Amino acid sequence: MTNPPGLLISAPSSGTGKTTVMLGLLRALAEDGLTVQPFKSGPDYIDPAFHRAAAGRASFNLDSWAMGAPLLGAIAAQAKGADIVVAEGSMGLFDGVAKPGEQGHGSSAETALRMGWPVVLVLDVGGQAQSAAATALGFRMYNPDLPFAGVILNRCASPRHERLTRLGMERAGLPVLGVLPRRGDLTLPERHLGLIQAVEHPDLESAIAGYAAFLRAHVDLEAIKRAASSGPMGPSSAALPRPPAQRIALARDAAFSFTYPHLLEGWRAAGAEIVPFSPLADEAPARDADLVWLPGGYPELHAATLAAADRFLTGLRNHAETRPVHGECGGYMALGEGLIDKDGTRHRMAGLLGLVTSYEKRKFNLGYRRAELLADMPGFSAGTALRGHEFHYSSIVEQPDVPLARVFDAEGAEGPQTGSRRGHVTGTFFHLIAEASA
Repeated sequence: MTNPPGLLISAPSSGTGKTTVMLGLLRALAEDGLTVQPFKSGPDYIDPAFHRAAAGRASFNLDSWAMGAPLLGAIAAQAKGADIVVAEGSMGLFDGVAKPGEQGHGSSAETALRMGWPVVLVLDVGGQAQSAAATALGFRMYNPDLPFAGVILNRCASPRHERLTRLGMERAGLPVLGVLPRRGDLTLPERHLGLIQAVEHPDLESAIAGYAAFLRAHVDLEAIKRAASSGPMGPSSAALPRPPAQRIALARDAAFSFTYPHLLEGWRAAGAEIVPFSPLADEAPARDADLVWLPGGYPELHAATLAAADRFLTGLRNHAETRPVHGECGGYMALGEGLIDKDGTRHRMAGLLGLVTSYEKRKFNLGYRRAELLADMPGFSAGTALRGHEFHYSSIVEQPDVPLARVFDAEGAEGPQTGSRRGHVTGTFFHLIAEASA
């Protein structure tokens, strides 16, 4: 048995328009009556929410560095019942870490190879014509084993520009699946961690409908459908992550939204109950919850509102007296003593950890993380190795509590951001993806 046929949308680098192509393609195929399953290659919270809005079906991350084969297969099996799979790559097609993890380097090319999905390469051809074919041919030949569907030429300036660029592709023997004229109104709003969140887009439905119409007018959808293929079906959902508690109060709003979909799917599949609440709306976590989980997000943009959220903070503190609370990245920051915003104003947070963080003193922290737990945290015992990802600009000003873990980057270098623990409260700057052996 095989998965539905699929494709992976990638590019030579970030900023070439692949997300616009992805969203337009998802919606156009859905408008044609197909059930479309989206995926995202690599660690990303924001894109899957846009995928879901475009396809009407939950999107999941696939990560060949952080996930073992059973978990990759279980996530791929979420495509059951779909007619076609469309996955979006991250960064450039072959970009990954220098040293492989248990599985690989984490590139989009690895994802395509594992899943048997041919690559559609989105090329920004601005400022070049026949030379674009040399770039595309290099990507095609870099790994001859990688299935390759063809190219979509983006930001084409004129019919003459298109004709010259097509000539180069024909000479290189590369199928052209579409040519997108240059348009300045097809970009999604961004902020410091990339795109704004889907829930914050002022008119997301209209934007996606516009992308679909644009793709339909300039891309050969039938050729794209014919190019799709896939590999063997993965194992059952039994390989998905197990829940850290039975009844989980999960913070979910514009300040706390970064939770990997495969984690939530695994928790629900194992029978856990997830009870969402909004700290920004000053909602307290459910009183009968076994665990409060604060995911990452943008607390630095809402620090004053969170500091004034008395019901939320009181409920959180009451829960922490007897039961576990865990925070990731932005959630970790909210559990600390204080958060300094971009203007240098310090806001009082929950005070359940001694952590003080600053968005005024910004430092870019990005990359995979391997954590060896020094103590228990919800769902995992001391000594467990976890794999995750870190992506934030905030700096630690104070961290007086006992470390939660030894944390290493993808090349094995140990870092200072160890997470914290105090009583029933734990927190990390890295976002959990999977147990290292999963």
